[in-house]
Amino acid sequence: MIDAIRHDDLDRLKEILINEPSLVSKEALFEAAKLGNLEILKYLVEYSRISLNEYDDEHRNVLHFGAESGDIEVFKYLVERCGMDPLEGDKDLVTPWDIAHDLRQSYENMYDEYPEDSIAQGYVEIENYLEGYFGHKYEDYYHNPIRRGFYPDPSIVRVGSDYYMVNSSFIFFPCIPISHSRDLIHWEIIGHAITNPDWAHLDELEGGRGYWAPDISYYEGRFYITATYRLNDVPPTYRRQIVVSSDKPEGPYTEPVFIDEDGIDPSIFNDDDGRRYMLLNRGARIFELDKSGTKKISDAQLLYYGDHKRAPEGPHLYKKDGYYYLLEAEGGTGPGHRVTVSRSKELLGVYERCPYNPIMRQKDEAAAIQRCGHGDLVDTEDGRWFMVYLCGRALDGRYSILGRETAIDPVTWTPDGWPIVNDLKGPSAMQVKPFPEMNTDAEADNGKRVRTSPCGLYMEYMTPRPFKEGEVVCSYDERKFLIKGSRAPLSSVDSRNIVLRRQSSLVFSYSVSMDIPEMKDGQSAGICGYYDENTFFEFGITSKEGRRYLYVNEHIGDEDRALLSKEPFDGAAGSIRLCMDTDRLRRELSYCLNEEDDRKHFATLENVFYLCDEGLDWGKRFTGAMVGMYAFSGANEMIVSFRDDMFKGM
Repeated sequence: MIDAIRHDDLDRLKEILINEPSLVSKEALFEAAKLGNLEILKYLVEYSRISLNEYDDEHRNVLHFGAESGDIEVFKYLVERCGMDPLEGDKDLVTPWDIAHDLRQSYENMYDEYPEDSIAQGYVEIENYLEGYFGHKYEDYYHNPIRRGFYPDPSIVRVGSDYYMVNSSFIFFPCIPISHSRDLIHWEIIGHAITNPDWAHLDELEGGRGYWAPDISYYEGRFYITATYRLNDVPPTYRRQIVVSSDKPEGPYTEPVFIDEDGIDPSIFNDDDGRRYMLLNRGARIFELDKSGTKKISDAQLLYYGDHKRAPEGPHLYKKDGYYYLLEAEGGTGPGHRVTVSRSKELLGVYERCPYNPIMRQKDEAAAIQRCGHGDLVDTEDGRWFMVYLCGRALDGRYSILGRETAIDPVTWTPDGWPIVNDLKGPSAMQVKPFPEMNTDAEADNGKRVRTSPCGLYMEYMTPRPFKEGEVVCSYDERKFLIKGSRAPLSSVDSRNIVLRRQSSLVFSYSVSMDIPEMKDGQSAGICGYYDENTFFEFGITSKEGRRYLYVNEHIGDEDRALLSKEPFDGAAGSIRLCMDTDRLRRELSYCLNEEDDRKHFATLENVFYLCDEGLDWGKRFTGAMVGMYAFSGANEMIVSFRDDMFKGM
């Protein structure tokens, strides 16, 4: 059959399928589309038993292959007659439009000009067709997720034409990043809710605890951030709520005030009459706050348990057109995660469920973007609505190595007054920018600008639990770090001064130059891939019997997999460059002693599956993979100088 398609032999194909209809296959469909054979494609679609809901191993459908063909008639047929979506992403979120665009660009980069009847011209025709079909240019689109890597549990607020978002930080310091955007797509960390180490209260907490599911709101000229403070599982107190405030979105914020009401995922709702309330799970419970937003002045009561009835959490309340709308996350944080909505004419009245629930859920179990939920609505100055929400992308359908991320999609209101997200199609891979006319790419650099937190770290960096003054020092104008060695190893809750940043891509390169320190036996320093104290790997230099060696160690639960160089390490060069090249779950580790030297391979970690939520059944795991620098001094002091050289592909 494939041979008949490749030889453009429709008669032979018909003969095969008439005699054996069951022989039709998705491979035949994809081949016909890829070769641009319209007549054979039409026959397969209209006369065979083929289904158009077929995908290859990369989760590409027939339109992805039609885009490869460069044949405008094939592409139009699949879009207009077969209803295929040019904006549907494969497992890497590549859409048919991306394919046509990228192939056109590759031809333009290779040739100054090409014949009008060439395949390159076909890609131009497909792009022109799509621009007319959607009414937008390719450059007018964004791709989800908009905050890639460890940015879970988003909450958003608009003040004028500026948007501010917060995300969970768990045990990492500084606590609760605050990001700013003007266009809802490009974001930059501008501050944190807690930057004073004495106010963080994280020292004894296990990984995955700490500050959960923050909410940001604006009331009478001040920004308010509330979050759950999740303690270790030691009775009687497991959870408390905190509130901080500031007259500036970036802070500094006030010292956290604790509210002793059990539950998670708090949010603050300010009603039209000036009264203030806090909501939190299970379901959506509500109690009144005083004017300062820091004191509970009524008992909590249940507004509505939720539509799906499983793990209802993340409640947010909005008032619009005489209704109170209640948004909830349900179904747990795995594949069944979703967003539902209910409403009532009275704040404490009976809430009716939305007939369109869930208004956000991923129904395609094989799609790239999964576990969509924990949403928050925001309106624009011109009256449009959007929802930011949590999502995750799983490698091999199992490992969400980047952690839980933040996506955004448009919200429309039905004639009967209900909000629905992305026309109930689930998460989008590619979507029109909220403000396509706004050029903010250069303005918001997603962490490449050097900005420093009041705690002394660059904005995009963090440490597991707070560090003491002078233990981590960053130079203002360069990515240089002085790190005092921790007395406890990385595997301990007591470990400090591990300087990390989020991994935001599946393919990237990271390298750090380190001045080689004087070392006592057992001390070590270098770079790491880190999830928490239970799962990480370290690559660097260690000392043994008075000699320094290169080494790598993978720590998974209570197991260590260590590799030491056969020969002692010659540190005469004074510094070493440690390199990590990542391709999905594979890490290539190499080094060089001089800038002009080629890198030398040291080890390959074939599968760092353990750097994700699903990598170990141990404690609370809700964060994501990070990379960074560490120093372990043990009982003796050691200070190590690092320079963050390269972070490509992020």
